[in-house]
Amino acid sequence: MASGVDALASYADRPPPLNEPTRLARLMGLEDSRELDDVELARRVANGLPTTVVIAFARILGRSKVIGLMIPEATYRRLSKRGKPLSRDHSERIYEIGRILDALARVYHGDLDKMLAFLQHPHMLLGGDTPFDMARSSSAGAETVLNLILRAEAGMPV
Repeated sequence: MASGVDALASYADRPPPLNEPTRLARLMGLEDSRELDDVELARRVANGLPTTVVIAFARILGRSKVIGLMIPEATYRRLSKRGKPLSRDHSERIYEIGRILDALARVYHGDLDKMLAFLQHPHMLLGGDTPFDMARSSSAGAETVLNLILRAEAGMPV
């Protein structure tokens, strides 16, 4: 199963994969990504995503952006060692960032350099915060960044 950076290739020069749950599942490296729908993905997030999603996102964003900033390293190590899933809160954080990565991958056709440049540079419509910092600050922050990306995808100036 391709995950992380490998999954971004499916966004290049063609329509992206079928639906948002499928795309997110591929980015997160979840098994049976083709069979996932909104309800099943919501259940998986509520029950706790596997720690493998942390590695999939670390491959995209960089380890220090995920382990430490989004998931405390001690928590990640403990859960990973015991084969336990992430907490609901950590799973929701990962899911929210996943939605942003999916939207950016659609806009930039999977170009990781452009995606990271967008996430790491302060944006005036975000009060000078970087989109990554705004997105990880809260679910409302993630929604604000996602709306900014969706406006850009629709051709509105941002």
